[in-house]
Amino acid sequence: MGALVAIVGRPNVGKSTLFNRMVGMRQAIVDDISGVTRDRHYGRCEWCGREFSVVDTGGYTTNSDDVFESAIREQVRIAIAEADVILFMVEASTGVTDYDSEIADVLRRAEKPVILCVNKVDSGEKMYDTYQFYSLGLGETYNISAANGSGTGDLLDRIVEVLPADEAGAPDPYAGLPRIAIVGKPNVGKSSLTNALLGEERNIVTPVAGTTRDSIETYYNKFGHEFMLVDTAGIRRKAKVHEDLEFYSVMRSIRAIEHSDICIMMIDATTGMEAQDMNVFNLILKNRKGCVLVVNKWDLFIKDNNTLREYEASLRSRLAPFTDVPIIFTSVVKMQRIQDVLNAVSTVYENYTRRISTAKLNDTLLPILEETPPPAWKGKYVKIKYVTQLPTRFPAFAFFCNLPQYIKDPYRRFLENQLRENFDLTGCPVQIYCRQK
Repeated sequence: MGALVAIVGRPNVGKSTLFNRMVGMRQAIVDDISGVTRDRHYGRCEWCGREFSVVDTGGYTTNSDDVFESAIREQVRIAIAEADVILFMVEASTGVTDYDSEIADVLRRAEKPVILCVNKVDSGEKMYDTYQFYSLGLGETYNISAANGSGTGDLLDRIVEVLPADEAGAPDPYAGLPRIAIVGKPNVGKSSLTNALLGEERNIVTPVAGTTRDSIETYYNKFGHEFMLVDTAGIRRKAKVHEDLEFYSVMRSIRAIEHSDICIMMIDATTGMEAQDMNVFNLILKNRKGCVLVVNKWDLFIKDNNTLREYEASLRSRLAPFTDVPIIFTSVVKMQRIQDVLNAVSTVYENYTRRISTAKLNDTLLPILEETPPPAWKGKYVKIKYVTQLPTRFPAFAFFCNLPQYIKDPYRRFLENQLRENFDLTGCPVQIYCRQK
């Protein structure tokens, strides 16, 4: 499930074009929550029945010239550390540049599969330009044109070939337990919260090697709560990674989020919800995971009587349209309100896994929908006849009607609000499908 492919290379070789081609076919399916900003650098790709995540490092470049080289080098290192397969992209017409040689030098030492991909090979003559890339010492070249798609099939075949096998071997003794990930950008207190939860009584903690090499899952059973903590305290700030903290935290968060059911997203009270936090929040939404928002370091924030209410209101306006998220203000260092975090997580997990019977859905919602039907479109009236919950991992509902194509976003939001008002779905992204009756 959690295989990760990173596309690396110097700027302007066509990384983003290839990325869009790889995830483009999925993007429409992955991204149908209105209001989620399209995160341009991360997506899911499916090929021959295997699904994997793709990260385009091109979206994370530093503009100033002096840090440019080191930033690219640093990104390649992070990509090597985090990804399962590295796609190294070069360009046929420019030939081997110093940058390419330098990146290849780092990649040759990586103990990960590296696929050398030559872009902009869109004619027979260009094929002759590709042989020089064998000098990089990375084996066979895969010649493609990301713009028109030629050669991408062979490339994807190769990626699927070298992906690590799905870890479907030994039975998981903790299979039914909720998986909780603590995510957020570096330095917001994730490690402190992990340690506060696990305490010093490490003897009751059994680390189970996680499904991937770096998501270590830890069994937690205290205070009446039992779950697996997907330990992302590993999203630690490496001393070297200053240029691209955003890229680094996104790379680590992807892994953690994909392996969890509920995410505890931490932000720093003193800095508020920044763009980088929004990136992580959108990853949680995109992967359809339950969410609890923890505002840490609240003890350092200067407060008066209305501070908490105003702070919470401004946070919810940033998170819109998905504002139905529990927000908890803590100070992990002073051990304040840690229990509240646990209680919120177990409530959200209950909502996330709740199955609502079809009879109950229809009895509750159909009278409301009769009173406020979807607006007529070009003189045609839309009638919703029937509602049911789909058997997905997250809350998803199908509304069967005569003309599903005429149900627009504002009415979908109305449907979601009705579901939230009548059934407790706090902390869970809700997916709505309109189907032909």
